[in-house]
Amino acid sequence: MWIIAGLGNPGSKYSGNRHNVGFKVIDRIAEEYDITLEEKDIYVIGKGVLEGIDVILLKPLTFMNRSGLAVKKILRKKNFSPDKLIVVQDDLDLAAGIIKIRKNGSSGGHRGIESVIQETGTKDFIRVKVGIGRDNDIPVEKYVLMNFRPSEKVQAKDGIIKAAGAVVSIAAEGIDKAMNRYNRSAKADKSEI
Repeated sequence: MWIIAGLGNPGSKYSGNRHNVGFKVIDRIAEEYDITLEEKDIYVIGKGVLEGIDVILLKPLTFMNRSGLAVKKILRKKNFSPDKLIVVQDDLDLAAGIIKIRKNGSSGGHRGIESVIQETGTKDFIRVKVGIGRDNDIPVEKYVLMNFRPSEKVQAKDGIIKAAGAVVSIAAEGIDKAMNRYNRSAKADKSEI
């Protein structure tokens, strides 16, 4: 069984924000695989099956900077090790529509990932990074709370669809096959820009 946590901020005020692509990926998987999501305690949660693999889908309701609290709570409650955790996050360094899978590593300055690392005590969990682009004229803390521009919406939706596929691939086929497929296509997409 895998725990798949999509990071974001709760509430309708934030729902279309760049920072909320992790939530959007969870919603996409839940819809595609008919998994019911319910609000409980400090998270939204759903149990289901992806291509024959049992999963728990999770959306922390603790706001981005405290995402680790909800992740730690569910890991402890289900007696899970972080090596069966996939975290879906936004990434400023990838253009909208581009995704990248990482096996582990530092937070790269992402506050939600910093919180997960701090609360779980490890960097050894899988990340699926979803590109949101960057605008050097807008402060990062403001930019991540903005919605995608109309000209980016097609690419943003494509990134969410790819990220959902990557999560399913990791759970069903393993991290190496998923990285080989999705990270290679990310490099190809970048070279076309």
